[in-house]
Amino acid sequence: MAHRPARLILTAGESSGDQLGADLAYHLKRQHPGIELAGIAGPAMQAAGVEAWHNLDVLGVMGLTEVLSHLPRLFRLRRELRERILAWQPDAFVGVDAPDFNLGLARQLRKRGLKTVHYVSPTVWAWRAGRTRSVARSVDLLLALFPFEPELYAPYGLDTRFVGHPVADQMTNRPGREEAREQLGLSTADTVIALLPGSRRSEIERHAELIADTAGWIRARRESVRILVFLADRRQEQLFRELGGSGLERAGVEIVCEQTRTGLIAADAACVASGTATLEAFLLECPLVAYYRLAPASYWLIRSLRLIRSRYIAMPNILYGDEIIPEFVQQQASAEHLGRATLDWLDDPARRQVCQEVARGFRHQLAAGAGDNAARAILELIGRAG
Repeated sequence: MAHRPARLILTAGESSGDQLGADLAYHLKRQHPGIELAGIAGPAMQAAGVEAWHNLDVLGVMGLTEVLSHLPRLFRLRRELRERILAWQPDAFVGVDAPDFNLGLARQLRKRGLKTVHYVSPTVWAWRAGRTRSVARSVDLLLALFPFEPELYAPYGLDTRFVGHPVADQMTNRPGREEAREQLGLSTADTVIALLPGSRRSEIERHAELIADTAGWIRARRESVRILVFLADRRQEQLFRELGGSGLERAGVEIVCEQTRTGLIAADAACVASGTATLEAFLLECPLVAYYRLAPASYWLIRSLRLIRSRYIAMPNILYGDEIIPEFVQQQASAEHLGRATLDWLDDPARRQVCQEVARGFRHQLAAGAGDNAARAILELIGRAG
């Protein structure tokens, strides 16, 4: 296929994957001008030059029981996408996170002779460890964000490379705290608490009321604090307000859209739904509390089947190997627990300093040039490296 520019399929499934895919697309185009990129893409990937065959909203489902109700649609989508990919004849398929969808598609495409890549190792070190063998059967190359991951796949002979984490790379040019506060209309004297419900619709549906209750609990004990809720997408605001109810207004909650990173830099402490945002807050040296709620049936299944192997859900704790930040899951994620743990950060400067020093060390380790490294590895795989 040397007579035409290289072609790659990139498919992401949520906001964080969209950011990863956009960073990868930027570096692919920088290293190989003229490369053609298409697939399932959100606004960031589209802005970086990925032609969107579907918007990433088509994959925005989480939890075992939630996914079950969408399986017929997801299987149909994967089948249709597979045929379109094969007809387009790309040089490789690159799944960006969203492992339950992307790895199944990658396995089918690999059987048809297409080179396959997965960007972001599934959390096999946390739960469903049996996926390690399945990942190795599905892809030719795995690009890992954390340095401890390649050794997990070594027994299966899978080419796994630690490329670094784009979130850490992006922190080198972050604004300072005063500048972040100025952008948000906050004074340097304000005590600021950031509350993050998650980026997926399903997370907002499960967490909006909890966030409102937590804000109310905090407000009852600290009248003067500024409480800001940060949403990843402006389109989520109406849903969040409806589900959060009148408690948001009573607690004096301010809602800010599409400025999450700025908010985490500006905040004195944060309460964050477990996911990429917990790592982001940590690397920005914002003391945080992590929490998560799944649908009850999903949580029951996960526990009953003993699918979880990690002691922790939050990446800062997994990286550290101990509890550097508090975390609360399911019913333990109550307004009182979250509110109290968040306020505890404000009242213990020495503990804040330790957390920030640990975070600084991990930020330096993870800032390895992920997008550049990942793009080079993919282009090497398809024989188009410069």
